[in-house]
Amino acid sequence: MRLEGKVALITGGASGIGRATVEKFVREGAKVLIVDISLGSAQRAVAEIEELGFEGATAATQADVSVYSDVEAAVQRAVEVFGKLDIIFNNAGIAGGKPLLEHDPEVDYAPMIRVDQDGVYYGILAAGRQFRAQGTGGVIISTSSIYGEQAAELAFSYSAAKAAVISFTRSAAYELAQYGIRAVAITPGRVATPIINQFSEELKSTFASEQLRNKMTEPEEIANVVAFLASDESNVINGTVVHVDDGYSVYKQRLDLPTF
Repeated sequence: MRLEGKVALITGGASGIGRATVEKFVREGAKVLIVDISLGSAQRAVAEIEELGFEGATAATQADVSVYSDVEAAVQRAVEVFGKLDIIFNNAGIAGGKPLLEHDPEVDYAPMIRVDQDGVYYGILAAGRQFRAQGTGGVIISTSSIYGEQAAELAFSYSAAKAAVISFTRSAAYELAQYGIRAVAITPGRVATPIINQFSEELKSTFASEQLRNKMTEPEEIANVVAFLASDESNVINGTVVHVDDGYSVYKQRLDLPTF
């Protein structure tokens, strides 16, 4: 098991990509602190993992990642419960969008920046300090998005926050390498999470058509990549962006080509 003996903290760990990654990490031998804004949801995730036969492999805590003291406390909680911290997966995020000129900055900009951007910064900072204090190194993985690298409809604030995650990752890798800390970002495409599954079948079909397999990515497929990036097998992957978008960024639209 590639994560045997490792301790991880996963934000947004009660649903979607986070929940799938919790289960993947546990199956790979890790202990995981499930962090979510809803304590009840995090506790239900713990119960589900225990029902799978992994008693004591997970614990739950509540945190609002837009508040640094909450993130710092979550890091300390992981250490209290499991004795150390080896991996943080900064995955918690929110989505939404509106045309730029219709924005109310307090509704359409500030919350996205606080959660999707500041929340990752806080995770990098709190975990980085813990890793340095332990003297054992560590791995920081953060969820960006395909939108962090390109323009998209109704995504002004979201794209800005996700672009910041990429920049944070590069800078963190550069600054923290001296402490044996790696930092990597992932850029998911269209993933079948609760956020997307709430949309109409027509819209989900359009989303699927934007990827090369013509299907939505499953959260478990992202979790497989995250587990690899968290493991020692990926020691040479540092300060970079790993595209997990099923080719979304390869093209804009399929064309019906003329006969030549």
